[in-house]
Amino acid sequence: MLSYTLNPPDFNGSLAPSPAGENRSGGRAAHAEPLSPAPQIPMREILSALSFALDLTEGAVPGHAIRTCLYGMLIADVMGLPDRDKSDLYYALLLKDIGCSSNSARMCMLIGGDDRQMKHDVKFLDWTRPSLGAVAALWRRALPAAGPVKRIGRILKLALKQHQNNREMITLRCDRGASIARKIGLNPATAEAIRLLDEHWDGSGYPERRRGEDIPLLSRIMSIAQHLDVFASETGPGRGLEAAMDELKTRSGRWFDPEVVRIVRTLYRRGSLARALDSVDLRDRVMRLEPEGPEGGAMLAAESIDTICEAFAEVVDAKSSYTYAHSVGVTRAAAGIARELGLDEQRVQLLYRASLLHDLGKLSVPNTILDKPDKLDAAEWSVMKGHALLSEEILGRVSHFGAMARIAGQHHERLDGSGYPFGLSAQDLSLESRVVAVADVYAALSEDRPYRPAIPPAQIFDILRKEAPRKLDADCVEALIRFLHTS
Repeated sequence: MLSYTLNPPDFNGSLAPSPAGENRSGGRAAHAEPLSPAPQIPMREILSALSFALDLTEGAVPGHAIRTCLYGMLIADVMGLPDRDKSDLYYALLLKDIGCSSNSARMCMLIGGDDRQMKHDVKFLDWTRPSLGAVAALWRRALPAAGPVKRIGRILKLALKQHQNNREMITLRCDRGASIARKIGLNPATAEAIRLLDEHWDGSGYPERRRGEDIPLLSRIMSIAQHLDVFASETGPGRGLEAAMDELKTRSGRWFDPEVVRIVRTLYRRGSLARALDSVDLRDRVMRLEPEGPEGGAMLAAESIDTICEAFAEVVDAKSSYTYAHSVGVTRAAAGIARELGLDEQRVQLLYRASLLHDLGKLSVPNTILDKPDKLDAAEWSVMKGHALLSEEILGRVSHFGAMARIAGQHHERLDGSGYPFGLSAQDLSLESRVVAVADVYAALSEDRPYRPAIPPAQIFDILRKEAPRKLDADCVEALIRFLHTS
């Protein structure tokens, strides 16, 4: 959960906003992001877009959640589920991995290697029993820089605690996922379906070792749908769905409900599974599958949109123990700068959401990089630098998030053109982008990092002032310092 709430704009407009484009220190700012009266946005549009961020954490082929949703809703149609159950299933399918970042740091610590790669490999394994495949995966991923003796020792240690580790990893993920689903305001059935996603028909799953029909039907459908996509998407060309059918048949009655497997195999023989993916824009097709219909469905007002942004900020910050409150810290600093600059309510709300989601792309960064105590090498730094662009690309999938997307994508740009990912300079950067850049630097410096402890405020102020106006906006820096002195 977020450690404290930042209620977006409680400003009454009594503070005069800065003239658009004016900046006295660091060059003339680009025009402020264009704003219009806050629209209501369909929940399906936001969640289907943000599901791409969840795919990053699991090392999945982009669009995994979207394809899983297509398969799951097709199964639900054939089974004749009532619309209420379909609605609960629909959101559970899109958000099935929303708790996935909560066990990333622990996974990295256990194996001593890349959490995303290990999570990817595990999807293809029957982790309920010892296998050569599991040993091979651990050999590839555990302590990759160590010698064979240490690696074998780590593998043996993991094997001895296999079930304990499995329970811990899955419980962390599923409990957090259900908690976030409830925070967003989804139905209890949706949260429960997410929580029990990794239960198995024969009782070998987690977190509660449920078996048979004691597992919610929605969870049983989701489990099959996600494995269907994993094997169909990542098996060699020409064998995708066939390989998936072989795997479902092998695990039927152990992992999977035999009746649901039978339905899926029938859909495969009829060609329905292949046709489900026969679309130029799968996400558009998914949005049209929402049970309330293509023109209906849940519409989100401002407060609910803010809640979703807060929830996904939790997902991002949970990736590393060093960032557990980073997005909230950036948001608090950005709100303080905005207050000091006298920005109006709409611009503050824009900053609130953009600050919360500015690091969404960091879900793609392995914890071996995020938590590394030493300097990053060139390859690692290249991976790290990609996160800002990913944030922009994911947020840009929501029609009314264009301004947010640009701000998130530019939070590492600098006024002198030395930033990334685009190397933009002062004339290209709006005031909002400058605000978040300063807030991000301040928050990062004030937090512990694996390579240094948190820096005292007075020292941070000196650092920020040295960076202004060449790299950071001096007005924003001074506004932040004023805010912190009075808060």
